[in-house]
Amino acid sequence: MPDLLLLGLIGGLTLLLLLTMLAFAGYSGLLTGVTVSAGSPPIRNITVAYKFHVGSYGDTGQLFTESCSISPKLRSIAVYYDNPHTVPHEKCRCAVGSILSEGEESPSPELIHLYQKFGFKVFSFPAPSHVVTATFPYTTPISIWLAARRVHPALDTYIKVRHEGGQSDLLGGN
Repeated sequence: MPDLLLLGLIGGLTLLLLLTMLAFAGYSGLLTGVTVSAGSPPIRNITVAYKFHVGSYGDTGQLFTESCSISPKLRSIAVYYDNPHTVPHEKCRCAVGSILSEGEESPSPELIHLYQKFGFKVFSFPAPSHVVTATFPYTTPISIWLAARRVHPALDTYIKVRHEGGQSDLLGGN
């Protein structure tokens, strides 16, 4: 009888562990869809501090961590240049960093110097008139891994559907 009780306890704990792991995966975005839209940009003129990366997008976590550790209150940004489904992972290019300022405000010279001291480059982007945006939640480090596998296919589908449908909204048309 004690063996049966012990097996039941082990089984119950295993079930609780699996449910906890499923809940964590769900919280990380496993069941969340990727929202893709086109239109006005969510961000206007921005100045960013960034580091360039060539290689698998899954290896960019260290750059996000480094950027956030310099100034944790700033928002992170990544610009991905290549589609990882068509470009070999070792050749994928991206820039990862922090948004130093938005709109008409300029970043403080001290903030620029701080990022440059750690090897970041600073660049100002003008406000685009029309963009395609993908949104996916960031709640845990697993969210980055999930986003890397789900955002690009969602963008590909969105662009392919709009292109085949003859819509020119991706090119700034009607």
